[in-house]
Amino acid sequence: MKTHLARLLAPAVACLVLAACGKKEPAGPSADATPAVSAKPAKIVVQLDWVAEPEHGGFYQAQAKGFFKDAGLDVEIIPGGPNAFVMQKLATNQAQIGQGDSTNTLLAISQDIPVTQIAAVFQNDPSVFMLHDGNPVTRFEQLDGKTVMARPEWAFLPYLKKKYGIDFKLVPQNYSVANFVADKDLIQQGYYIAEPYHIIKAGGTMPRFLYAWDAGFDAYAVLVANKAWLAAHPTEARAFVKAYIKGWNDYLTNDPAPAHALMKQANANNTDEFMLFSRKMIIDEKLVIGRGPDGGPANTGRITRERFQTQINQLEELAILPKGKVTVDQAMTTDYLP
Repeated sequence: MKTHLARLLAPAVACLVLAACGKKEPAGPSADATPAVSAKPAKIVVQLDWVAEPEHGGFYQAQAKGFFKDAGLDVEIIPGGPNAFVMQKLATNQAQIGQGDSTNTLLAISQDIPVTQIAAVFQNDPSVFMLHDGNPVTRFEQLDGKTVMARPEWAFLPYLKKKYGIDFKLVPQNYSVANFVADKDLIQQGYYIAEPYHIIKAGGTMPRFLYAWDAGFDAYAVLVANKAWLAAHPTEARAFVKAYIKGWNDYLTNDPAPAHALMKQANANNTDEFMLFSRKMIIDEKLVIGRGPDGGPANTGRITRERFQTQINQLEELAILPKGKVTVDQAMTTDYLP
């Protein structure tokens, strides 16, 4: 419970470290034919941003059911944590693919870290505000004058202040849900596919959420890759992304037990109850497949230039991203999607 909230700080810490260092399954026969990329399986190391949990279901289902192997790949999944340093490991090619969020990846790219974003993990970053059901706040404008507990580096905070002309008292995230359970007035940032489970287990009730995307701040959770590796191994990259998407769709619609067995091996804190809860949240909230009219399994993994351009513009307006430093072409590519 306590360490899971620490993931909210980890990407920003990684970026600071790097700066200090100077640095739908689509229809059609072509999409269904995935030949082995070589006689000898191609080695790919994947660095996760957090410990193995259902947010990584696509990786672990693809691994457990042999989708990576069938694509001619030898994939090693490295669990993360507070000190995962995904971008640093990608930059030095200790890992070729990693998981992150699009906001911090854009900041890393602005620091000349040689990575790019190749697919979506979640169509919406699950970082939200959690509120008790009886809290009278129902709109972002009503946060004016309130106290919120959140990660100070969360780019959504200055975005809210600027968009709505509001201000609020910020209490730095303390990486626990104990205060939230005890204080019915507290509004707290959380990774909402996991924190509600811990709140309920601690004696609280299911919280309500204020979703960042409802305010127009719509970041992705993403697959990020080393740019030099991508250029040298495009076939392997495409095979990986296709198998990963297949893994997600299988995990969400079929028996998740194969992935959950591997997650238990990688993270002894996982319980069947927690994993089923988190998986259900992912499904109910349509995080992988998307909410809009284009949502559905065919949308799994999809990223768009338009959304990245919007996010770049927002971060530039907030002076979080230097103007003109990062272009959409630097930030992302759809070349490796099926």
